[in-house]
Amino acid sequence: MSLLTAVEVKNAGVGKHHDGRGLFLRVYKSGSRCWVLRLTVDGRRREIGLGGWPAVGLADARRKAHEHRAAAADGRDPLADRRRADVPTFREAARIVWEANRARWRNERTATLWWASLENHAFPAIGDMAVDRITQSDVLGCVEPIWTTRTETARKVRQRIRTVLRWCQAHGYVAVNSAGEAIDGALPPMPRVKAHFRSLPYGEVANALAVVDRTGASASAKLCLRFAVLTAARSGEARNATWSEIDFAAREWRIPADKMKAATEHRVPLSDAALDVLDRAKDCRDGSDLVFPSPLKPGRPLSDMTLTKILRDVGLADRATVHGFRASFRTWALEQTDTPWAVAEAALAHSLGDSTQQAYIRGDAYTKRRKLMNQWAQYLDLQ
Repeated sequence: MSLLTAVEVKNAGVGKHHDGRGLFLRVYKSGSRCWVLRLTVDGRRREIGLGGWPAVGLADARRKAHEHRAAAADGRDPLADRRRADVPTFREAARIVWEANRARWRNERTATLWWASLENHAFPAIGDMAVDRITQSDVLGCVEPIWTTRTETARKVRQRIRTVLRWCQAHGYVAVNSAGEAIDGALPPMPRVKAHFRSLPYGEVANALAVVDRTGASASAKLCLRFAVLTAARSGEARNATWSEIDFAAREWRIPADKMKAATEHRVPLSDAALDVLDRAKDCRDGSDLVFPSPLKPGRPLSDMTLTKILRDVGLADRATVHGFRASFRTWALEQTDTPWAVAEAALAHSLGDSTQQAYIRGDAYTKRRKLMNQWAQYLDLQ
């Protein structure tokens, strides 16, 4: 087989054009062309891309092919050598994994906390290390100092390091996940402490809202908190509510799936009290579609900390969280009404039963939920 010439490379038509010893030029219908080396490594045939023409000329392609053949002759895997040359640092790999997962995280806070945990507990020690240099001792150095004092944080840090290294393992940058089961023996078992959101007894909720109404907080923030309590909604659902989601004629708030934790559209029946809040919120309009816009940043929703600050300012933050009012509502429904369990859970937009049961439960108990939300509003009004 004769070797290629520079002129033949330039004028080559669609197909493969061999230069000998496994090196060939592949020309595509689009006109683009690239160099490929075919050789056998450990009994397996490999095709290794050497770059596109004209960036990689004939002489450069032959030189690269020679280097790869020499590596294979020495028992090395040229592809593995190339991957090692491009091994990212842990910070670089974490950034790729973080960006890849942002689409599935339902709010920016999750993404922020995920990255912050690594910034605080992993990057100082291993952030600038090439991932194939990270050992089990390095991972332990990140989590051991906080394992017994901040166990849940340590577990999350380890899990996130493990996730990043799993991505590295899948891409051939590391052979073993240094944050895997092998380090379990160095981390003493710690009891899992389930931290519930702080919540007020339901009998104190009405008074708490009255106290909030007397604060100097913005009307938008106070109305948003009241609306969240009356609808038993999550903070983010209320803060990001838009007028286009409200159907005054049907007396309902229809929250789209992409705003819900369960990724399923949720209809909320609106009581007279909730509709009154919406009527008052019309005075807060800033030209955007937001029901409760930020008074400081027009067109932007209230921040999570805005509602928390209200509770802090009235001295309730040590006893209650915004999310905790959902627990107040749920306890009231259990102790003060005869509402079936499934109806009360549906009011909180919780999934009902296991996957099999969910496959057969097609309704959302809307009529019964409307009765329940009206009862909740009347209860708060009478307190």
